[in-house]
Amino acid sequence: MIDPRSLDDYRAHGGYKGFERALSLGPDAILNEVTASGLRGRGGAGFPTGIKWKTVAQAKADRKFIVCNADEGDSGTFADRMIMEGDPFLVIEGMTTAGITVGATKGYIYIRSEYPHAVEAMNAAIVAAKRGGYLGDKIGGSTYSFDLEVRVGAGAYVCGEETSLLESLEGRRGIVRAKPPLPAHHGLFGKPTVINNVLSFAAIPFILAEGAKAYADFGMGRSRGTMPIQLAGNIRYGGLFETAFGVTLGELVDDIGGGTFTGRPLRAVQVGGPLGAYFPRALFDTPFDYEAFAARDGLIGHGGIVVFDDSVDMRRQARFAMEFCAVESCGKCTPCRIGSTRGVETIEKIINGERVHENLALVEDLCNTMKFGSLCALGGFTPYPVLSALQHFREDFAPIPTRLQAAE
Repeated sequence: MIDPRSLDDYRAHGGYKGFERALSLGPDAILNEVTASGLRGRGGAGFPTGIKWKTVAQAKADRKFIVCNADEGDSGTFADRMIMEGDPFLVIEGMTTAGITVGATKGYIYIRSEYPHAVEAMNAAIVAAKRGGYLGDKIGGSTYSFDLEVRVGAGAYVCGEETSLLESLEGRRGIVRAKPPLPAHHGLFGKPTVINNVLSFAAIPFILAEGAKAYADFGMGRSRGTMPIQLAGNIRYGGLFETAFGVTLGELVDDIGGGTFTGRPLRAVQVGGPLGAYFPRALFDTPFDYEAFAARDGLIGHGGIVVFDDSVDMRRQARFAMEFCAVESCGKCTPCRIGSTRGVETIEKIINGERVHENLALVEDLCNTMKFGSLCALGGFTPYPVLSALQHFREDFAPIPTRLQAAE
């Protein structure tokens, strides 16, 4: 509908309406609106945005930062890219509002290197926003100052984890930091920092323009608002579908996605990227909601859904999860660095029919160690796809004679 480089187009479609209201409200009232909206981090963790902003706002420091995590590395996800390429001012408006709320004067957008068009679009929008008086000194005619800069990642999946991202922004190798201290207290360059996902910042203009209640009226339970859900994999109608939380997994895959592209029976869907659990059709009544997925040992993550038909080999999917972790691990903690490598080796033994029952027990034990002993979500969430494959598709892991008998 709009030229993504045109500030006039953006304003003609309601752009900066929320920011102008934010200026009239002031920091405390903005915090109340964001908190009352029920907005939670859309990057995967689902942490309440209002609480995060309030923590940074109350922190005492000579300087604070806003960081946008646009390192969208999950398989089957592309919502961040679509927003940055098609509506970049939306992200800028959200980040600028966060800046005046918590007292930050500088922001960074950390974009994955595989998104050159998003980098170009964001840089062009930043130039236009500065020219229009919405970035720099006395933004929007106010007493506030805020500036933005794009930084490009180097291709490491682990830099999607907030502390690794900060290390990369500071010019170092992307290695996970121990927490505490939290980034809200000791973040970028040691200063209090708000780190949110593209989708989180993109929700802010609507919340401020239309009010917290208008946003909270969408969704269910503690999952308020809408989520851009990305449908990918072996699916007939792939793409992005924004809807309120509460729609079931079955409605998303069957009604909106149209089932499998191949026309074969659907066997599994993975929700939440390469670290998300595999759900069988028996769990398609699960509402798309943070707590509902957690209750079934799953996670929403960044809202990506990847579909598989009945030709999928779940042993190899479990092996892939361990291999992915081994390749992408920053290497700082032992459970992730060594556990994932041992996981690949052990699952290969299962695939080759070596001491299957003993090695299955070993994989489950290894998953528990990684889940509770890893420093960050990369090692901590890798067990989700492995254990869900074992739980819901156990027949794939049976010794070869047993599998043949089951097939007969």
